[in-house]
Amino acid sequence: MKLLIRNLDRSTREEELKALFQEFGTVQSCDLVMDRDSGASKGFGFVEMPKSGEAKAAIKNLNNKTVGRNKIRVKKTEDKNA
Repeated sequence: MKLLIRNLDRSTREEELKALFQEFGTVQSCDLVMDRDSGASKGFGFVEMPKSGEAKAAIKNLNNKTVGRNKIRVKKTEDKNA
C-alpha cells in the first residue's frame, strides 16, 4: 500500500520518515519529494508498505501526529486508474 505523507517539517530527513513507519511494519520504499532547484524538501513524501494491515496501523497511529514542528497527515494514495 502506498501512503502519502503531507505537511512534513522541511527539516525531516528520509531516514527519520522511514524509521517512523518501520515501527508499524516493513517499509518497502520511502521517498521524500525534493525541490529540483534548491534540493530542499517540499514538505511531503511517499512510503510504500507491502502489508495492508501494517499500512493501516501506520495511518491510524501517525495521521495528525506531531513530527518536528508540524502535524503530519497520512493517507492512502488515490489510485490514478480509478
